Amino acid sequence: MANTKSAKKALRVSSRRRSFNIIIIHDFKEARKAVKDLSGNGNAPELAKSLSTAYAKIDFAVKKGVIHKNTGSRYKSRIAMMVNKAETVKK
Repeated sequence: MANTKSAKKALRVSSRRRSFNIIIIHDFKEARKAVKDLSGNGNAPELAKSLSTAYAKIDFAVKKGVIHKNTGSRYKSRIAMMVNKAETVKK
């Protein structure tokens, strides 16, 4: 347990940041899962919309410092490859 006044405040702040970070992480993971699910179905308009949403969620997480810039780029690259693969299979 924290002893000093500043340590107690740091504990409160880190707890608050952690709760915000968990929400952001949950949002972009759900967006990635939505793209993955839709890539199997083949609904092109919904897939494009969910891909755009996933990009936005990942970029927001990078902007807030929840994930690293390169990690965000890797996630975006992998879901783009997944979508391209699904589109080529459908043709």
